[in-house]
Amino acid sequence: MNYKVGICQFRPTWLNKADNLEKMIQMVDGLEADLIVFPELATSGYVFSSRDEVFSVADDFENSETTAKFLALSKKNNTSYVIGFPEISQNRLFNSSMLINPDGTKHLYRKVHLFNEEKRWFEAGNLGFVVAKGKNNVSIGQMICFDWKFPESARTLMLKGASIIAHPCCLVLPWCQQAMLTRSLENRVFSITCNRTGTEINSDKEMYFTGKSQVVSTLGEILFRLDETEECVKIVEIDTDKANEKDVTKFNNIIKDRKKEYYL
Repeated sequence: MNYKVGICQFRPTWLNKADNLEKMIQMVDGLEADLIVFPELATSGYVFSSRDEVFSVADDFENSETTAKFLALSKKNNTSYVIGFPEISQNRLFNSSMLINPDGTKHLYRKVHLFNEEKRWFEAGNLGFVVAKGKNNVSIGQMICFDWKFPESARTLMLKGASIIAHPCCLVLPWCQQAMLTRSLENRVFSITCNRTGTEINSDKEMYFTGKSQVVSTLGEILFRLDETEECVKIVEIDTDKANEKDVTKFNNIIKDRKKEYYL
């Protein structure tokens, strides 16, 4: 199936959810696409100094302005969206992403592998790696940023049937974009890594984010990669049926050849 997928790479304004939502919506409104992925913590910014800061911008997935606005936008544009956001649930904080679909369905993922000081503000995700249906019934798995470091993240999503891995990020280390070529190749899935841009400063903390958002094919090919600084939306057409092709040779299949009895 031909499927138009892409990223919205931009620089969020720290602790200004209203401005970020407005910017995100303006950047994608009216664009023809089947799936667009936004960065990790796109609605809030990333560099926190206290849990109170996180609480001030956190959203209840089931009942929030962010969810409502993207449900309306998804229906209007006939596009699925994956949005990174800080989630509050029963006074607990999670680094989360939501898949929002034109038919009104929505699906939540909570980041399993927390990076650096995220462990001070958030709890590790407790929903596991979930694959859900996006527009036109395409199977979409979600993982967030540092999940890339653990091959089991992408492998689990593939084994659960994902054709596309949606991967919101706030990347500061230099290795992820290139590593995702291997994640796509070893699992024969498409990956959409959407990073943010810019330098964010909070008191004595400063972080530079590396941009270079990309879409990668099931053979580990870069279909496009942005530069470090540009703020834009980029869309490419893929054939989702390629994610069903798990044969490497006529004798080898990446699922059937697994030797689970030897894996820890």
